[in-house]
Amino acid sequence: MIKSTHSYKKLLKLYKIFKKKINIMSKLDKSINISFEKFLKNFYLTCSASLIIILFFSITPKIIEIKKKLDLNNFETENKSKLILEKILNGESFGDATEEVSDSDIKYIYDDVLAEEAPSNDDERLNAIVLQELFKTIDYNLKDVRKNKIVKHVDLRFLPREIKNIESVKERKNLFIKIILPLIIQENDKILNDRKILFSILNKNSNSDVELKWLNTKFKQYGIKNKDILSLKVRMDVVPISLTIAQAAKETGWGTSRFAIEGNALFGQWTYSGSGIKPLKANDNENHKVMKFQILEASIRAYHRNLNTHSSYRNFRAKRAHARDNEESLDSILLADYLDKYAETGIEYTKILKKIIIQNSLKEFDDVIILKKKNNFKKQI
Repeated sequence: MIKSTHSYKKLLKLYKIFKKKINIMSKLDKSINISFEKFLKNFYLTCSASLIIILFFSITPKIIEIKKKLDLNNFETENKSKLILEKILNGESFGDATEEVSDSDIKYIYDDVLAEEAPSNDDERLNAIVLQELFKTIDYNLKDVRKNKIVKHVDLRFLPREIKNIESVKERKNLFIKIILPLIIQENDKILNDRKILFSILNKNSNSDVELKWLNTKFKQYGIKNKDILSLKVRMDVVPISLTIAQAAKETGWGTSRFAIEGNALFGQWTYSGSGIKPLKANDNENHKVMKFQILEASIRAYHRNLNTHSSYRNFRAKRAHARDNEESLDSILLADYLDKYAETGIEYTKILKKIIIQNSLKEFDDVIILKKKNNFKKQI
């Protein structure tokens, strides 16, 4: 208490000294007419302005953080949870119920695919015989791949034109698989990595600008108009390796079709506006073309994007989501049944796919991983 009284007296003394100096300054310069009351008023205004500035800069970061949370919550509000719950109670699967919620916007889904790097002038399409010898040199054979579940990092850009001239059906099939298998695994790995990022974002209380920007990019790539997180989770997933190989084999005749050789088109996707190859037997009133790609990798990415966004494959995605929810492995034989809309032959098409998978033991490739590259195998190709 004594210390407090002493401090008060000291402050009062300083106040009187300060007031006296102000009055002296007023008398010395009457044109300025400085008064103590006016000084206090200016001092008060200065302090008030300073306080407002300090509060602004202290509160602004918190406002930005709240806005980020609201942005992410906006994604969640589009989930329409009541509608989803109602559908599930009516007997629909979780995957099917969530997939139905979001409208599709196909405007941007192939932007990153078409932006794939075009081959340089130094790239050459390897001859089939040369390619087979090269595979022998690096000891790349499917027997070891099936046994060890590891494939070498081989990044080929084109199919060899001479693949159709290989007389042995077994050799032709093996060469085709050797070329596309590493590319398929690479694409699946990219999607799985994206899923990890997605779940990481969902498990956070707040997200950075970079994460929100990443989400917006993925909404566009997967054609999700309403920024529905659950639909993104359903769509952003892989296609079993065996099923991908089987469809590529069916659509290209194991790599021998004109579309595969001239346009790197492995899955016979149609286009009405983009770059493509006109089918020879197309009628005059048919204006569709088969999509053309710069490299094989782009064709594989477009295939995944097609199955993961087109309304015709909604049931395929729902079945896959159901397997994920039950922590089951993705079975290519079961999923093939939901690709009946991929071709005009419908159910017969799915039967052919399953036959290709079984007869060629393609499911043995489903758990194959890619060997981490030490030395880059020459990109072509």
